Amino acid sequence: MSPVRHDPEHNFHARDVLAGLSVALVLIPQSMAYAELAGMPGKNGLYAAALPLVAAAFFASSPYLQTGPGALTALLTLGALVPLAQTGSAEYVALAALLALLVGLARVGVGLFRAGWLSYLMSRPMLTGFTSGAAILIIASQIPGGVGSAVSEGGVLARALWALSHPSSWELASIVLCAATVAIIRGGRSFHPLLPGVLVAAAVGWVFSVATGYTGPRVGEVVGGLPRLTVDLPWSRVPTLVLPAAVIALVGFAEAASIGRLFASEDRDRWDPDREFVSQGAANLVAGLTGGFPVGGSFARSSLNRLAGARSRWSGLVSGVAVLVFLPFAGVLEPLPRAVLSGIVIAAVWNLLKPREFFGLWSLSRPQALVGWSTAALTLALAPHVEHAVLLGILTAGAVHLWRELSPGVEMSREGGTLHLHLKGVLWFGSAAALEDEVFRCLSAERDVSAMVLHCGGLGRIDLTGALSLAEIVEQVRAAGLEARVEGVPFHARRVLTGVGVMDAG
Repeated sequence: MSPVRHDPEHNFHARDVLAGLSVALVLIPQSMAYAELAGMPGKNGLYAAALPLVAAAFFASSPYLQTGPGALTALLTLGALVPLAQTGSAEYVALAALLALLVGLARVGVGLFRAGWLSYLMSRPMLTGFTSGAAILIIASQIPGGVGSAVSEGGVLARALWALSHPSSWELASIVLCAATVAIIRGGRSFHPLLPGVLVAAAVGWVFSVATGYTGPRVGEVVGGLPRLTVDLPWSRVPTLVLPAAVIALVGFAEAASIGRLFASEDRDRWDPDREFVSQGAANLVAGLTGGFPVGGSFARSSLNRLAGARSRWSGLVSGVAVLVFLPFAGVLEPLPRAVLSGIVIAAVWNLLKPREFFGLWSLSRPQALVGWSTAALTLALAPHVEHAVLLGILTAGAVHLWRELSPGVEMSREGGTLHLHLKGVLWFGSAAALEDEVFRCLSAERDVSAMVLHCGGLGRIDLTGALSLAEIVEQVRAAGLEARVEGVPFHARRVLTGVGVMDAG
């Protein structure tokens, strides 16, 4: 695909209408499916897919990014709210709206203060582990609905295991509908990227339900009508929701960031992550005020938007307006089998399962593999509090990084009576003592040398404490009667090493 140039304001293009409508056709059934995953009534999923998209369009940086309900964000919402209220209740819906408001405030704040770098605190192995664990939880949460088993007790994994181990509770029609939905969506993508598999699967399920008088679990009553603006929210619960909101604000933005970077790179266009944070924040603020729940970017819908010919950020506005127009007629979806919604969610998150990348971490870096695998295990073990797994994963990744930075590498070689020590890593106040110990260990192992050369070309950074440590090492080696010198000093460290007397000025 040849690069498409966009002006800074992304002026509206006629093709944005077709792209926006194409996304809306997929978004309507998908938003209801994600609402079910988040423990919300289906209509609230439609609320989260309407005006929030309109708000996001006014601030978006990417011309393709489509905002709305998403699987990971829905799972994080469920984890945050399940301990506080009964899913689907009025209290639960109000808490979800408040959570969306807090997520919106966090994202707007990050964007306005140009602190988008916070999203990079999550390492790739940690995110791989979290998304893998989250994908397993999401698929497990849909198994009872997919097989038509009515089970409401226990956690996500417990309910899935119960449903799988009690085939007598299965309903054949639900299994067929769920399997057909997954096959249509995934097969449709293989057949042609523009084929709206979600819409086709929902239409097939709806027609089947109406034509056969299907009596299995269905979407049920969907009260049509436009969302109402309200600030009557349980504000006293704000302290309880601050931590989950912060996690959703950062984790939920990771997908939007990857979408924006990827498409901008392919088009050789500019993308502003801080502006996108504001866009995503505005969407969540509106979602909170209109009865929705936290929203984020969607890779699948954004890809569809791009393939359908979107040329500006206003295609998202078209999608939101289309859902808004549909809302008064949402009651037509009442016959839709819940098994179809389960199939939509399973098909959507299937690509999050990347066993090759997950298990391949071991061959690339064993410490990082432990970060990814431990995060995945924590995600499963701490469910539904998956936000705690994210925080522990970030701490684990930071601890592994700190541990590695505390031990700079020293490779030793010898030429005649000269000992060459090649230093690698980062020399800072946390690793200076370890470097001194390693240098003198090497010297004690080669007692007959007459000179030592410290090669610093492999050091990524040297702070003042590290520079002073090098000076002390050189001084002590010379005091012992050996020749000592430093070579290959990185350009960025020459000034500080000159200042402490390790190397001559100029």
